[in-house]
Amino acid sequence: MAIAQSTILAYEAYAPVKKSAELIKEAKAAQKQTAFLSHSHNDGKLAKSVQAFLTAQGWEVYIDWEDTAMPDSPNRVTAERIQAKKDLQWFLFLATQNSMKSRWCPWEIGYADGVKPYENILILPTSDGNGTHGNEYLQLYRHLDSAQGGGYGAFRPDSTGVKIAALQPR
Repeated sequence: MAIAQSTILAYEAYAPVKKSAELIKEAKAAQKQTAFLSHSHNDGKLAKSVQAFLTAQGWEVYIDWEDTAMPDSPNRVTAERIQAKKDLQWFLFLATQNSMKSRWCPWEIGYADGVKPYENILILPTSDGNGTHGNEYLQLYRHLDSAQGGGYGAFRPDSTGVKIAALQPR
């Protein structure tokens, strides 16, 4: 029910250097899947690895600290700029020990819950040597996990292994 962080980090070598704000504009014009990645800044390598994996699948993933328009320290402007990203198709919550302790990550998922369709919010539960992270959200939202027969899929909160047919937002 969780993806090992070591599996995610295997994509680290493929992580491109990006400036997310410009690439998101280009992705929308090319009709690619777009996503906001909510994560702890303490998990930067993990976030870049998720971005690299999804980029290989044809997605563009916005990471706030890659955006040069973001303030150096989180403040009201940070919140407004995050709120402006509500037009991205997906909201992904990278559940780690750090994001579960974060002050901002719960605010971000709460905001997404108010502005995004339920089907477009995905939890990426992870596991590491300290346990499994993200269980608090797995009864509320769909989650990304390994699919039977290989690959990954989005699963309903109440299912154990029933892959949702497509990761197409509504």
